[in-house]
Amino acid sequence: MNAPVSHTLAVDLVAVVVAVTESQPRVLATEAGTALPAGPFEHEHRSLQTGLRAWVEARTHHPLGYVEQLYTFADRDRLDPHGERRQMMSISYLALTREAPAEGLAEWYDWYHYFPWEDWRRGPPAMLAEQLRPALARWVAEAPSAQRSAREQRVGLVFGADHHWNEDLVLQRYELLYEAGLVAEASRSAHERVQPPLPEGRAMQHDYRRILATGMARLRAKIKYRPVVFELLPEEFTLLQLQQTVEALAGRLLHKQNFRRLVEQQELVEPTGQVQAGQAGRPAKLFRFRRDVLLERAIAGSKLPLARMS
Repeated sequence: MNAPVSHTLAVDLVAVVVAVTESQPRVLATEAGTALPAGPFEHEHRSLQTGLRAWVEARTHHPLGYVEQLYTFADRDRLDPHGERRQMMSISYLALTREAPAEGLAEWYDWYHYFPWEDWRRGPPAMLAEQLRPALARWVAEAPSAQRSAREQRVGLVFGADHHWNEDLVLQRYELLYEAGLVAEASRSAHERVQPPLPEGRAMQHDYRRILATGMARLRAKIKYRPVVFELLPEEFTLLQLQQTVEALAGRLLHKQNFRRLVEQQELVEPTGQVQAGQAGRPAKLFRFRRDVLLERAIAGSKLPLARMS
């Protein structure tokens, strides 16, 4: 028996909470990794952001630092806690923090657990050539002739040749896989699937994986023109830790000398006069972000450029 349909619109506040730990980008998730921390916007909440902070801290026991609004999504196929099927408006936020032990209903997960095709630090993922691109080629070939060219162009743009891979197109890639019926979430809203979903990439409830893709894309783009990465680092860090944090988020390796030269040119960091203890070999110098950068982090022009491996 189908759930009753409610014509009211519910507003859900959803958080993409990101940390980088031991060079791995991590996201806070609930319900055994299938949902993002979320809760309804209620009358006692002074604002959307205070409501979000209250829900996340209540459900995960993890305080939030830097927060910015992402996007608003509408999901028409969701059951509310009372079993009614209603349209949900999800107002999503990106939050950056440093990982602490998860409590309550939350756990930390590697975000490439959900998007394994996005991690290029060891080169192009094998699944691209072995599964994704062949499946998308079949989807193009099965299209009516009037649609085939448009499909082919979209696939070429977001899943094109390895040397044209654009790390910022996380959301476009997920939405294309969704449209092609290649992710499990697509089967929930489609009467029939063009192809069976691929096994790689963990599915999430409702529209949460789409929201996560939006957060990943926003952060990948943002680290190129705002020094927000310091929110994910300890107060003191080595230049290698800084580089590996950017690489983890971007899913790309960076050219070491070029990256350090660009960091120096931007005058983002300053030495602390200390070295990292307990390391084999030559001790690494410790740095911190300059106070001016912390105070002026919203000013365009202060950035950590993504300098790719040549």
